[in-house]
Amino acid sequence: MGGKTNTATTPIVRGNDTIGYGKLPIAYINIDSLLLNYQFAKEANEALIKKQEDSRLTINTQARQLQTEMGEFQRKLENNAFLSRERAEQEQARLQKKQQELQELDGKLSQQLLQVQQKMSEGLRDTINAFMKEYNKDNKYELIISNTSSDNILYAAKGYDITEEVTKILNERCAKK
Repeated sequence: MGGKTNTATTPIVRGNDTIGYGKLPIAYINIDSLLLNYQFAKEANEALIKKQEDSRLTINTQARQLQTEMGEFQRKLENNAFLSRERAEQEQARLQKKQQELQELDGKLSQQLLQVQQKMSEGLRDTINAFMKEYNKDNKYELIISNTSSDNILYAAKGYDITEEVTKILNERCAKK
């Protein structure tokens, strides 16, 4: 877990007197880059995409089947193929119920996907946070911050970026599991 310690020179001031300069070890991790290159994150994202595709396939298959049945119903209705008006109303009610069930299934699957995504994000965050504590157990950094497009860091010198080193170590640990 070697690597150079990144420091910023900071004046140490007591009262109105400047005593000297101290070092403040800081570093940042580009979370976007980490997530793109961390094998565990890639695998979790692929699993989530597969679940989304499976859900979409389930809904689309059932929707096509319902559409076929509704078309058949409409054709029978136009050709007076039902034995009675009551039978036509029963079939229409059945199709409406099936449509409602399909909408409920879509909502349920969407909710399940959100829960899986949230659990995945929490697990990923926990993994990274636990690793960062271990990574910095020698206290070589006083501050490790993230640098993503939505953060408040507007500029950071490349020398403070430990993303590549952290990603490499995380991937080595992931490969051992």
